[in-house]
Amino acid sequence: MEYLDIVDEQGNPTGEKIERAEAHRTGVLHRTSHVWIMRRKEGQLQILLQKRCENKDSFPGCYDISSAGHIPAGVDYVSSALRELKEELGVDVREEDLIVCGKNLIEMHGNFHGEPFWDRQISMVFLLWKDEEAEDFQVQKEEIDSVMWMDFTACREAVVQMSIPNCIDIKELDMLEAYCGKQ
Repeated sequence: MEYLDIVDEQGNPTGEKIERAEAHRTGVLHRTSHVWIMRRKEGQLQILLQKRCENKDSFPGCYDISSAGHIPAGVDYVSSALRELKEELGVDVREEDLIVCGKNLIEMHGNFHGEPFWDRQISMVFLLWKDEEAEDFQVQKEEIDSVMWMDFTACREAVVQMSIPNCIDIKELDMLEAYCGKQ
């Protein structure tokens, strides 16, 4: 069983823990880390998307964040982000390689595989610059079907128009765009 810290509206642990499946049944607020991998290629800003496996407990077969994960009880945002990058994509980076873009509150109700799913999470959003071809990532097949690079503007449009199956929060793309616009 995986236990998560219950957190307040700012993402601070309250001292209580909850089992992950129970958090998703009851909508208890918990934490996740989201790492968006980006690169500039031939003058264009690109973003790496993962396609979730069909057996995922939520949003099976949808395009999603480059690397993301729930934060186990007692672990911080950065440690979790680094662990997820290594597990999901085979990417080994240092803490200073992660650029903090901010926190995002996500709330979502749905049904997946015939079960109710209520997700309430505080996500720390990170940006990681990495120019590596999609086929060079070591994808964790239990979690991810594949990864692909997509033009950032086309990705944003696809999310807004729902022209690709995805579970991407547009607020996070806005955060990334704001950061990239400063460079």
